[in-house]
Amino acid sequence: MSLKEDKNKIINGLYVVSTPIGNLKDITLRALDVLKNSDMILCEDTRVSKKLLSHYKINNKIISYHKFNEKKKLDKILEILKEGNSMSLISDAGTPAISDPGKLLIKKCIEENIAIIPIPGASAVVASLSISGFSDQFYFHGFLSDTDNSIKKEFEIFKKNNCTSIFFISAQKLKKKLKLLKDYFPDQEILICRELTKIHESFYRGNISKINNFDFIPKGEVTVLISEIKNKKIVDIDESDKKKIRKLIYTRSIKDIVRIISQEKNISKSKIYNYCLQIKNEK
Repeated sequence: MSLKEDKNKIINGLYVVSTPIGNLKDITLRALDVLKNSDMILCEDTRVSKKLLSHYKINNKIISYHKFNEKKKLDKILEILKEGNSMSLISDAGTPAISDPGKLLIKKCIEENIAIIPIPGASAVVASLSISGFSDQFYFHGFLSDTDNSIKKEFEIFKKNNCTSIFFISAQKLKKKLKLLKDYFPDQEILICRELTKIHESFYRGNISKINNFDFIPKGEVTVLISEIKNKKIVDIDESDKKKIRKLIYTRSIKDIVRIISQEKNISKSKIYNYCLQIKNEK
C-alpha cells in the first residue's frame, strides 16, 4: 500500500515507533505526534509504557502485546487494522522487532498489504557504535545464547565477519563468559555500555586479553562491541586451500569460492580468483 504524500499526517496502518532506551527526553517530536494521534497503542509491558505515555500526557487506548501473547492476539489486531484504524507498536525501550516482539505482526501486515510506517529514534546499537572508535561496518547479533557450545558457534561467526560485532547480554552472564571472550578475541578491543542514556550510564574500554574483571554492578543488560581484527596478516594459498577450491569448483561459482575461502583465512581475494581461473583453464 502506498503512503500519502504528506508524511506528517497520520494514516491508517501500523506505525513501528522507537521509544527512549533510558532517558525519556530521547523521544522524537514525530514519535510523540504519532502516539498522540494513533487510535490505539500496542505495548510490550503496559506498566513500563505507561511511564512514558503519562510523562507526555498521552491517554490513548493501550493493548498488551508481547512475545507470550502475540500469536493469540494477532488475528484481532489485524482485524482492527483492516477496519481502517491507525495503530502504534512500541516496545519497552528502543525499536520494536529489533531483539523485541513485533516481527510476526509486521510479516502479517506485509502479507495483508497493510501500510507499515517506521518512526525512528534512539538505538542502543547505533549509540554505542558511534562512540566506539571501531569500524562502522558492523554485525548486530542481538542477544547472545545461553550455552557455551552455542556461544562458540556465534563467536566463530563474529571472527569470520571481521567487522565490529555487537550483541546484548546480561551483565552477570558477561562476567561468566569472560574466558570465552579471551579465547576467541585475545587481540581485539572491547566496549561495554551499561545503563545507556540513564543516570548511572557507564562504559568499559580495553583490550580483551588484559581484562581481569569488570568494575560495574552485575545487574541489568549491557551492549557489548568487539572491534574488527586490525592488521591481519595476509597469508598464501596452501595445499589444503587448493584442495578445497578444487572440490568447490564443480559446484560453486568463482565468486562464491572467493567469498568462502577469504572468510576462512585471510588470503588475498585476487590470489583465490586467479587460482580458480587456473583450474578452469586446465580443463
